[in-house]
Amino acid sequence: MRKVRVDLGSDSYDIVIGYNIEQEIIDFIQQKDYSAKGLLVTDTNVGPLYSRKMQDILTQAGLDIAVVQIKAGEQSKTLEVANEAFTKAIEWGLDRKSPVFALGGGVVGDLAGFVAATYMRGVPFVQIPTSLLAQVDSSVGGKVAVNHELGKNLIGAFYQPQAVFMDLDCMQTLPKREIYTGLGEIIKYGIIYDAEFFAFLEEHQADVLSLEPEKLTHMIARSCEIKAAVVSQDEKEAGLRRILNFGHTIGHAIEKETAYIRYNHGEAVATGMVGAAYISKALGLIDEAAYGRVKELVAAYNLPLQAAGVTVDAMYADIFHDKKTIGGKVNWVLMESIGGVCCKNDVPEEIVKQAMQAISV
Repeated sequence: MRKVRVDLGSDSYDIVIGYNIEQEIIDFIQQKDYSAKGLLVTDTNVGPLYSRKMQDILTQAGLDIAVVQIKAGEQSKTLEVANEAFTKAIEWGLDRKSPVFALGGGVVGDLAGFVAATYMRGVPFVQIPTSLLAQVDSSVGGKVAVNHELGKNLIGAFYQPQAVFMDLDCMQTLPKREIYTGLGEIIKYGIIYDAEFFAFLEEHQADVLSLEPEKLTHMIARSCEIKAAVVSQDEKEAGLRRILNFGHTIGHAIEKETAYIRYNHGEAVATGMVGAAYISKALGLIDEAAYGRVKELVAAYNLPLQAAGVTVDAMYADIFHDKKTIGGKVNWVLMESIGGVCCKNDVPEEIVKQAMQAISV
């Protein structure tokens, strides 16, 4: 078992990573001053597999749990679905000390966190991510949100969980595609922060893809350590935290243009990283070799180098609705090396469109 501390002063918390961590969850809850009733949010993929087991664990810890099961998929990350959870919380009699637990992937975590942040102006929130993508990305750092029809994650808050529990036994039931999508975000950490970690991913491809326990634990823990280090320095994305958005500007445009259906988040981000690397090369920030290493690792982990069902003009229009666009200028996170990035808001339109053309089928 590994623990990673997210150091945020009074809002600090631990990420617990390992196998058979049920007692860790029980001990954590029993040390808290929670009310007797809580809410467990899950979805139609994870719920049938793990919600009964998690209810039993939470019951052993002394909680009386109501379950909200949403339809799996990005389409459920809306105000309408959040309102269903609010209704359940009110009907169940949750008060300001009643915890909300997120059991599932990134959609469940974002939605449940948004509910926890806004119900009675904020109730305790605990993340129990079951997908590789959620474990290394959305469950860490306190970004919670729902989507709007005009853009992704436009309605949300910064709201830190009180703990994150990652039971790696859940990896055994993940479809292969969900493993690959988590690897999209994991590759990102190597690009933006840690050249040695990028090399680790290059050198241990077979073990990573087979979820070899030691390599899996290290890969998740190192990803969380990197994100925790960044978030601890810049919780509200005033500066450094922007580097976590590498690949996301084009990635979000891909998701929007394909109605959040054709590609899942990690796939879109992987293609977006190839686009951002293209821009970096075109601006002379990196050489052809670094660009090639990014493309080769993305492809090695069964992630798409190009996106279908998109157009350059539509994607270009989309980036101006992105949260990272301020005053009409897009804040691009670009590579300076494997392991280092910079931010620029003056990338010429021609180069952006060339990159978008390069990653379009």
